[in-house]
Amino acid sequence: MVFGASEFADNPEPRCPCLLLLDTSGSMDGPAIEELNNGLILFKHELCTDALAMKRVEVAIVTFGPVRTLADFHTPDEFQPPRLEASGDTPMGAAIVAGLEMIRHRKSAYKANGISYYRPWVFLITDGAPTDPWDRAAEMVRIGEEAKGFSFFAVGVDKADMGVLSGISVRAPLKLAGLRFSDLFAWLSSSLSNLSRSHVGQPPDLPPAWWAQR
Repeated sequence: MVFGASEFADNPEPRCPCLLLLDTSGSMDGPAIEELNNGLILFKHELCTDALAMKRVEVAIVTFGPVRTLADFHTPDEFQPPRLEASGDTPMGAAIVAGLEMIRHRKSAYKANGISYYRPWVFLITDGAPTDPWDRAAEMVRIGEEAKGFSFFAVGVDKADMGVLSGISVRAPLKLAGLRFSDLFAWLSSSLSNLSRSHVGQPPDLPPAWWAQR
C-alpha cells in the first residue's frame, strides 16, 4: 500500500468523514449560538473518549453567514472546535455546494492513498431559510444520495423553514427540541462511534433521535 500523505501513513485506518454545515447567520445570535458552541466542545470530548473513533472519525466544519471553511477534515484529537459568532445572512445553497465539494476532494484523497472509508455523513443545522439560490444544492444532494456518495441530514432550529429543508434533503428533516444542541452532538458522537466499529459499507444503525421534537 502506497501512502502519499503522512496522515495516512501514520494512521491507515478506514475513515468515517462527518461534515457539519452550520448556520451562523445573524438570527442565531444569543443563546442559540452559545449552545451550538457548547455542543461542538462536547462533540470533540465525546469522540475523544473512544479510541477507535479517534482513529477513524474525521470532522470538518463549513459555516454560512458568510460561507467559511472553519475546519478541514481532521481526526478528533486534532479537531479544534471553533468559536462561532453569528452575523450576516443565510447563504445555505452555497454552503451545501462548497461542503459537498470538500467531501468529493476528501474521498479522492482516500482513494489516492489506499484508505477505505465509510459513506460520509453531512449534517446541516439551520434556524432559517436560504437567502441564496438552492436548486443546485438540492440537486447535488439528490444525486449524491442516489449514488450512495454520502448521507445528508437536515436539522431545523427554532423558526427554520422545514418546507425548504424537505426540498433539499432526501431524508425528512428533523426539528431540534428547543436548543438541545448538546443532546444532538452527544447522539451524533455516539452514532459515529458505532459506525466506526462496523464494517465499511454496512448501513448505519442509528439510535432514536431523542433530541428532536416529537
